Amino acid sequence: MAASPPVTFDDVRDAAARLDGIAHRTPVLTSRTLNAMVGAEVFIKCENFQRIGAFKFRGAYNAAAQLPPQQLAQGIAAYSSGNHAQATALAARELGTSAVVLMPQDAPRSKLEATAGYGAEVVTYDRYNQDRTALGQALAADRGLALIPPYDHPHVIAGQGTAALELLEETGELNALIVPVGGGGLLAGSATTAKALHHGIQIIGVEPEDGDDTKRSLATGERVTVPVPRTIADGQALPTPGEITFAINQRLVDAIALVSDEEIRNAMRFAFERLKIVLEPSGATALAALMAGRVDNPPRRVGIIASGGNINTQRFTELIRG
Repeated sequence: MAASPPVTFDDVRDAAARLDGIAHRTPVLTSRTLNAMVGAEVFIKCENFQRIGAFKFRGAYNAAAQLPPQQLAQGIAAYSSGNHAQATALAARELGTSAVVLMPQDAPRSKLEATAGYGAEVVTYDRYNQDRTALGQALAADRGLALIPPYDHPHVIAGQGTAALELLEETGELNALIVPVGGGGLLAGSATTAKALHHGIQIIGVEPEDGDDTKRSLATGERVTVPVPRTIADGQALPTPGEITFAINQRLVDAIALVSDEEIRNAMRFAFERLKIVLEPSGATALAALMAGRVDNPPRRVGIIASGGNINTQRFTELIRG
């Protein structure tokens, strides 16, 4: 008998019920200019309007809300480059507990300050020379906290899948769904949801060129580790896919597209000037892939997840100026 998948569509629907009234149901934007540019009908799911400014709140809250009451009362821990940090901090506040979050020393200042602003204790580390997973596990064990990882957890993945569920409920059947991929939680949750609803839909993940660990891993059939990427897409600067997320994405994802930092900047500019929205670099990679022609056999009706908009004014201005 085949083993059951770690995350099912029923898990995503349960997460949607758990998040109802807690997470925002974010808007879906369209643009005639974009449609004409890429030759397709495009629907953009704007998770930059989600609580904490990114999709990560969905997964963090879904995971934290399922902890046993005694464990939840002791507090939760996380490690993150920024968005999952804020998500965990806000989830803890919503659920009446505390959070300790491990973040890179060079994380954007706006993300560090926002995480502390939601009430979490922030502990920093050197992302280029220290192992955040080992540090996070040790921190949680030392303090008796429940560790909520940023992507490699069934409850986190199911929560992230609710973004794709909302998108497809609004748009109906799509030919393709394009999703940013870092550790793979959003992609795995989206693929689980989309393939359950529309078996023939094409699922395309997008990575920065210098952080192509998922593309390499899918090509070789096993998880590959690359040097920690140095890219403006800090939310996707990860060296290896998650274990659970890779197993799901290996089964359900059709392709991985790569985008350059300049293509990401172009997408950020377009989103600001024509869509009137602010996207952080990681939040713009799916749009960048479509605009730059990185998607083979462009689909007729395509969904994009714009995964976040957490960036301060100075950094945004620097990036869109090139």
